[in-house]
Amino acid sequence: MTALGLFNYWAVIVLMMVGFYTLIARGNLVKKLIGLNIFQTAVIMMYVSFGKVTGGTAPILVEGEAAEGVLYSNPIPHVLMLTAIVVGVATLALGLSLVVRIKEAYGTIEEDEMRDGGL
Repeated sequence: MTALGLFNYWAVIVLMMVGFYTLIARGNLVKKLIGLNIFQTAVIMMYVSFGKVTGGTAPILVEGEAAEGVLYSNPIPHVLMLTAIVVGVATLALGLSLVVRIKEAYGTIEEDEMRDGGL
């Protein structure tokens, strides 16, 4: 395979590294949550890419049709990633609500200012 044929995997790697870098290098808590969300999106893209079968069809059997020689794709990775999206949205909402509470308590959302005592 050519490198262009593996474009989705290269996109996953780039998004993972951007998200990981943002998570580690930034001190702003909202930026950290954005980096975490980008990383999670990359993982979801990776699993969906793994679950794709070229030439595969949905495993829906119709009565009266022959199922011999038909290539089916597994729907479980895609269903699990739908669940991961819902969990990710809930986690992001919880994280943002915690950032709001931290802002109220310390007067800032920067890690180094909180470490120095805030306010």
